[in-house]
Amino acid sequence: QVQLVESGGGLVQTGGSLRLSCAASGRTFSSYAMGWFRQAPGKEREFVAALNWSGLSKYYRNSVKGRFTISRDNAKNTVYLQMNSLKPEDTAVYYCAADLRAAAVAETSTGWGDYWGQGTQVTVSS
Repeated sequence: QVQLVESGGGLVQTGGSLRLSCAASGRTFSSYAMGWFRQAPGKEREFVAALNWSGLSKYYRNSVKGRFTISRDNAKNTVYLQMNSLKPEDTAVYYCAADLRAAAVAETSTGWGDYWGQGTQVTVSS
């Protein structure tokens, strides 16, 4: 069992930055691939980024490449999402997820995410 708690969301102007954190409970955190997803009002949840257990393999949706960086600290049981050059279209509730399946399939695999956090709101004003 893994419990996930996100933090770090907020209101920021276009071009600003935020750093999201996701703290995980459980001794097996390092066994899981971790991902960030987001859901905007009236839209389906979408993949944002994912990384494997070691943090060496990272994957991003095209629209955030070069602006967002996913990372993890297994000693702290925490995964991060550094978001720079934010745009209004990045506004959404951001969720972290953990899965024993590969990070490489997080974007395309239906149902990826064994465990989910409660989400944190990110609002980018224009």
